[in-house]
Amino acid sequence: MIFLEYPKCSTCRKAKAWLDAHQINYTDRHIVEDNPSAAELAAWHQMSGLPLKKFFNTSGILYKEMNLKDKFPSEAEQYDLLASNGMLVKRPLLIDSGKVLVGFKETEWEAALHV
Repeated sequence: MIFLEYPKCSTCRKAKAWLDAHQINYTDRHIVEDNPSAAELAAWHQMSGLPLKKFFNTSGILYKEMNLKDKFPSEAEQYDLLASNGMLVKRPLLIDSGKVLVGFKETEWEAALHV
């Protein structure tokens, strides 16, 4: 299980505390220092079944500065964009054997991880 986080993010800290409290083992990955590649993002997007827009950190400063809500690049360009800077990626991300959880919603995580 891979847990992608930005350590200064309060939601990431909550999610990490939740994982620890439920004694769920994971490999921690800093989303900025070890940003996901376009290929990883494409695979995770396909596994998740979510719209690609859900992978963007739409409330982030960088997203707003780049005016991304007004741009409609192709899917491949969106993967490249997400891979260019971890701050554009919605976090935390939890990837485990065919499951991808984007953002932290405790009830969703409980259901997906059978806690």
